[in-house]
Amino acid sequence: MHHLNAASLDTTCLLADIRRWGTELGFQRLGITDTNLPKDEARLAAWLERGYHGAMGYMARHGTKRSRPSELVPGTLRVISARMDYLPPNARPPMDVLGQDSLGYLSRYALGRDYHKVLRKRLKLLAQRITRQIGEFGYRVFVDSAPVLEKALARNAGLGWIGKHTNLLSREAGSWFFIGEIYTDLPLPVDKAENDHCGSCQACIEICPTRAIVAPYQLDARRCISYLTIELRGTIPVELRPQIGNRVFGCDDCQLVCPWNRFACATPETDFLARHGLDAPQLVELFNWDQATFLRKTEGTPIRRIGYHCWLRNLAVALGNASTSPKIVAALGNRVDHPSALVREHVLWARSRHT
Repeated sequence: MHHLNAASLDTTCLLADIRRWGTELGFQRLGITDTNLPKDEARLAAWLERGYHGAMGYMARHGTKRSRPSELVPGTLRVISARMDYLPPNARPPMDVLGQDSLGYLSRYALGRDYHKVLRKRLKLLAQRITRQIGEFGYRVFVDSAPVLEKALARNAGLGWIGKHTNLLSREAGSWFFIGEIYTDLPLPVDKAENDHCGSCQACIEICPTRAIVAPYQLDARRCISYLTIELRGTIPVELRPQIGNRVFGCDDCQLVCPWNRFACATPETDFLARHGLDAPQLVELFNWDQATFLRKTEGTPIRRIGYHCWLRNLAVALGNASTSPKIVAALGNRVDHPSALVREHVLWARSRHT
């Protein structure tokens, strides 16, 4: 990292500027923390030890880089953590969609433009704004893209606490937001970590369709519908398929029941508005898309990264869970000879549910 003369910097003034520029760039909240994460490092090691990460080998691959920011980016003294709300105001209410088994439910974060692109661009603009003010300094921008313990860093930066469902929660915004980070060598004043405000509430644990929250603050990803429909590239375990319902990309149940989401705000970002009617789509219609249509309709969204075959796999499971109709039986029949063994297997399972 480049070293500038930190002694001559008024870091308190600079931090006030950074917060203001962050707001101008569309972040709802911004906080600063140091790089010490010893407790979280131990927690991560125990989680990996239990195999809760499933097929997400990348969670284990980077050793201590994930929990030691200065090992990932030498020279890092502080982390600027930033929050951006994403709940799209133009989307059909989630409970309406979950309640109709002929519709497909897609996680609300995935309905608009890929958040990686949106946040990374804004964080880079923020870093450039700081450079214009103080000259060159050392930094790197991350958005869910590298071995970064971003929820722990955001908690330490005062953005929220990690709830029993293991998502970040804020008293002023619930949990419908994205976070991103700037690792930097600027010795900025740090914020106070946020305290836990879950109390005795167990709503998220009780609602989870697959019982993936195995204990408060402990998620077995191998059972989590978000993992099964997005991270997992192979066969979805047969015993979990009925619980997936009509969730075809991710799951928001633990957020939907969280009392703190009464305080969630709709996003002002047009980038995060729902596109192509994916907030309440017909399962059969999505299942009938060919690959070109899938690529066109998911362009620039996070959905595209699961690929067409996993998309069909997920839809087959949802169709297997839907109420029987001639339309559904016909759609499944059209795919029994699909070239992908993965797709064929899930289609056969789905058909068996309708006979």
